[in-house]
This record gives sequence, structure tokens and C-alpha cells, in this order.
Amino acid sequence: MKRILLTLFFFISFFCFAQNESDTIVEGELKATVINAQTSFSMESVHVINLNKVVGTITDQKGQFTIPAAVNDTLYLSFLGFKSQKVRVTNDMFKFEGTEIALTELAYALEEVIVRPYQLTGYLEIDVKNLPINTAYQYSISGLQKSYEGGSKSPSAVTKVLGAILNPADLLRNLFGKKPKQMRKLRQMKEDEDIRNLLASKFDRETLTELLQLEKVDIEDILNNCSYSKSFINTANDLQILDAVSSCYEEYKVLNRR
Repeated sequence: MKRILLTLFFFISFFCFAQNESDTIVEGELKATVINAQTSFSMESVHVINLNKVVGTITDQKGQFTIPAAVNDTLYLSFLGFKSQKVRVTNDMFKFEGTEIALTELAYALEEVIVRPYQLTGYLEIDVKNLPINTAYQYSISGLQKSYEGGSKSPSAVTKVLGAILNPADLLRNLFGKKPKQMRKLRQMKEDEDIRNLLASKFDRETLTELLQLEKVDIEDILNNCSYSKSFINTANDLQILDAVSSCYEEYKVLNRR
């Protein structure tokens, strides 16, 4: 009877150990190759961002990259002229070599056409006249270290600026409260050089919304409530938008603590 109990105990212990081993989250340096889905050729200079760890890298001449990751992390890959892609990290990516991630050219995956409101002729004198003039005004108040954009030059613009300065916590608490964990990652996003370089070259807010896990309308609401003009919101690159949201969040934290 004792022998049967010992045998049973051994099998139960082994099963539990095996179960724990299978549940262990693999983490380390993930290596993979990015290829063109149509040609199977490797792709150089593709931006790869781990959205969970907020770190980025770029593929080398062979299309290969290495990035810190764990199982169930999400990688975000983007390259000009190709459809951006999100990939969930799985166990087999660590256990087996030769992981390939394919990107599809936009010519094969066209989902949206963006029509530019201004057509440039190539002649500077003509194009300058056709471009809109930024009519946003900035207001500064003695004692504050920065100025605020209020949009048009009108009494309501001044009131808007004063309201944002004197009572910003009420305006932004709901917006920043939606994604507190993502807001805490702002500093990491700003410090990663690969992420900064990517955002500086983009204007579509696509990568930014993935990093912040916010909708475009949420980003616009944040900047509106921080008194940034529509002109800035519509024309700034993604890095400028990130810096603006970060600055707004830092001010919100200080005033919220008070």
C-alpha cells in the first residue's frame, strides 16, 4: 500500500512540475527576420517596437533584429510603403530559430486613401502663397515658464487659456485616468532613440496610438484641453505630439498632487 501511495505521489509531483514548466513565461532576447510577403526578400531598416516594454530597434541589412521580449508581448512593425503589423510573441519564437515576420506592401493591402488638401507645383513662390498661415496666438502669463496656444485672437481664447491653467485637473482627470499605466511609459518612449527617430518621421498618429493605447480622438482631446491649437494638432509630427502629451501629463501630475 505504501509503495502504491509513493508511486502515486511521484506521478502527481511530476505532473505538477511539468505543468509549472509549461506555464513559465519565457523572456529574453528575441531574434527574428522581417521579409517582404510578396517577394520573400529580407527587409532592412524596418522599425520594430515592443509595445509592452517600450523599446525599439531596426532590422539590419539581412532583415534581422534582436529585441528584449517575453511571451505574450506585442511587437509593432512599420516600414514606409508597407502595412504596419502587430505580432504576439509566442514560445516557439524563443525555442526555434528562423522566425520570419512578413510585411505586405500597401499596394496589396490598400485600406485608406489620404487626399492632400494642398497640391504643390514645385515653384516656391507659388506654393508659399497656397499654403495656409498659422493664425494661432500664444498667450503668456507673468510667473509661468511657458506660453499657451489659444487658437484665434479673441476674448474666448484668453478665457480658454486661463481655464486650462487654473483648473486643468478637472479637464484632464478623465482623459489621463483611462490609461494610467500607459501614461507612466511616456518617459521610456521619449528616451528610446529608435522610437524617437520613428515618430519624428511620421504624421499619421498610427504608431503613437499603438504606443499610448489611446484613440486619435483621445490624443486630440488631451492637447485641446492643454490649449494646443488645431493647427499644431493637425500638422505636428508624432514626436512633437508625444512631447506635447508628455509635457501636459507632467503638469497634470504636479497640479493633481496639490
